Amino acid sequence: MIQQQYALILIPFIMSSLLIFDFSTTNDWSGWEVENDVVMGGNSSSQLERSPEGNAVFKGTVSLENNGGFASLQYHFPSKNIKNYTKAFIKIKGDGKEYQFRVKSNLNDRASYIYTFKTTGDWQTVEIPLNKLTPTFRGRKLDIPNFPGDEIQEVRFLIGNKRAEDFRLIIDRIELK
Repeated sequence: MIQQQYALILIPFIMSSLLIFDFSTTNDWSGWEVENDVVMGGNSSSQLERSPEGNAVFKGTVSLENNGGFASLQYHFPSKNIKNYTKAFIKIKGDGKEYQFRVKSNLNDRASYIYTFKTTGDWQTVEIPLNKLTPTFRGRKLDIPNFPGDEIQEVRFLIGNKRAEDFRLIIDRIELK
């Protein structure tokens, strides 16, 4: 009987997750938008499309012309309390290139907190410890603590590998556990 009580207490804690977005279960992607280096005079281009399976396809071309060099896809949402979560899990299929997963606690914050990951070319679930997200501003690391993990209002995928390249990233879901 005691073992059953512990199991009932632990299962909700272990299985609890906060879904940030699941592309394949909703048709409303209106909160997502592309933001490329054109905001700084660059020439990179990208777009968001829906795959036949319902996943997001973020693809395009990164250009280094006019001091460019990045393409990104961002999602803004009302502030979420994430104090009880320690990791982000992102189910993606990439093209073998490196990407950044970025978050902001508040849209008005200067810093973005980033984690760089390499894709394999196959479906994978990238596990990101939230306390490993490092603060940056315009590509420069800031001398402030890593992501505090209290609130979140933005997630973003960014490619900016300091080279001109085509890219394709398929995104299924983003959740916190």
